[in-house]
Amino acid sequence: MDGFDLSGRVAVVTGGASGIGKAISTRLAANGAQVWVLDINADAANATAEEIKQASRQAWALPCDVADPESVTQVFTTIASAGSIDILVNCAGISHIGTIETTSLADFERIFRVNAQGIFLCMQAAILTMVKQSHGVILNISSMAAIVGIPERFAYSMSKAAVRSMTLSVAKDYLDKNIRCNCISPARVHTPFVDGYLKRNYPGREAEMLAVLEKTQPIGRMSKPEEVAGLAVYLCSDLASFLTGADVPFDGGLLNLRD
Repeated sequence: MDGFDLSGRVAVVTGGASGIGKAISTRLAANGAQVWVLDINADAANATAEEIKQASRQAWALPCDVADPESVTQVFTTIASAGSIDILVNCAGISHIGTIETTSLADFERIFRVNAQGIFLCMQAAILTMVKQSHGVILNISSMAAIVGIPERFAYSMSKAAVRSMTLSVAKDYLDKNIRCNCISPARVHTPFVDGYLKRNYPGREAEMLAVLEKTQPIGRMSKPEEVAGLAVYLCSDLASFLTGADVPFDGGLLNLRD
């Protein structure tokens, strides 16, 4: 189990105050990492960091809008001035439902700014420190929507495919800098976003529609954020030191076991 020990390592998690990001922040801290929780919701970031501290682990919170270059530069400058950046996990992201016909230019640009540009800016900022210290691990959260066709996810799929491609490029370009870069492509994960979506669009039918969404994974259910976090810890640990440039499907059989 020593390979999972992240003691002494500094991890930065964007979107770290809710859903998958919160689960990863908590799990990295539980494995010994000192975690910077970044989120556009400052109160939620502070609450998550406080939860981690109450578990006798180290965490700090900073508000960050990953789509805003100035915000990203300021936040990563602050973190770098305090020490190393050993791990960067890019979880911040937003969703959109619509076909190409129902997706406006404003929708398209908004999804791109957060999901693709945001990861570009955060990786670019963290790479500066990782190159200087001659090591680092970057983990991006992509999606099965980047790999398989999913109805009414036009803009979202575009953005997650960009994440996948950027992951491969960074992994290739920094092989000789001792910087690894991978991504996880989950299928549906049961987060507060899913519950909110069902409540808004199917009032009174939430349980029925949740069952429908669960059955889209061949395994018969959605993943839990904590399960994604377990994979994230592995990919950020020394046990995965041979792995870079990988897109790891976490899909309940969706990619290979569909009817």
